[in-house]
Amino acid sequence: MEEKVAAFKRLLEIMDELRTRCPWDQKQTIDSLRYLTIEETYELSEAILQKNMESIKKELGDLMLHLVFYSKIASETNSFDIKDVLDNIIDKLIHRHPHIFGNVVVKNAKEVHDNWEKIKLLEKGNKSVLSGVPNGLPAVVKAYRIQEKVSGVGFDWENPEQVWEKVLEELNELREVAENGDDQKRKEHELGDLMFAIINYARFIGVNPEDALERTNRRFIKRFKYLEDKSKELERPLHEMNLAEMDVYWNEAKKAEETISNEGDSLASLRKKD
Repeated sequence: MEEKVAAFKRLLEIMDELRTRCPWDQKQTIDSLRYLTIEETYELSEAILQKNMESIKKELGDLMLHLVFYSKIASETNSFDIKDVLDNIIDKLIHRHPHIFGNVVVKNAKEVHDNWEKIKLLEKGNKSVLSGVPNGLPAVVKAYRIQEKVSGVGFDWENPEQVWEKVLEELNELREVAENGDDQKRKEHELGDLMFAIINYARFIGVNPEDALERTNRRFIKRFKYLEDKSKELERPLHEMNLAEMDVYWNEAKKAEETISNEGDSLASLRKKD
């Protein structure tokens, strides 16, 4: 623990020195750092998806620097300092974990989450359960958070089978409006309902839909690049190939991925045995 405290203290001391002596650091404001923080957050997300622990460590350090930087800038106008930031999160964690720091009894993680949302609602005095969902969130993440929020107050399905039935219902409605040539607004409405239902189903089966979709994006990109590489090897532009020809190389890329995945599983098993 002493080493960790000493390392954090050293970071604060370096931040003080940079703010005093470095022209670039002196120039920064809370506003100027904002877009850089967003970039760092996406880089951390990238490292997490890749399961690259070395990169995760690096990106966490970059984000830690930003947290310290914001606190240092705010301290210069007596708005708050790093101690205020830490005290705030400490108080929040204690207050929102009454099953640890109080007398509340919970059965599982879901009850912990539900209590968190109820306490948060009371703390902020929000008029709506959904007031805490930022408007600027990406649509998939926003839908997931909306569903989590309302679930916390009991507005939810009882089991995954019910949600799956809803997915099928919305799928049929979308197919119907698409086949009947209804107006575009109606198609958009039904597509949105279907996506919302699928995201809800993902939540029930323990899959984060944002992560799932991003991994699918990456698999698609990787396979398509393999297809492009094969096209160059054969000196045949993609637009001159038919879908059946393209599909051959697409399946090659897919099999290569599966082989690598199986090899990874085997290595993991060997490590466990060792």
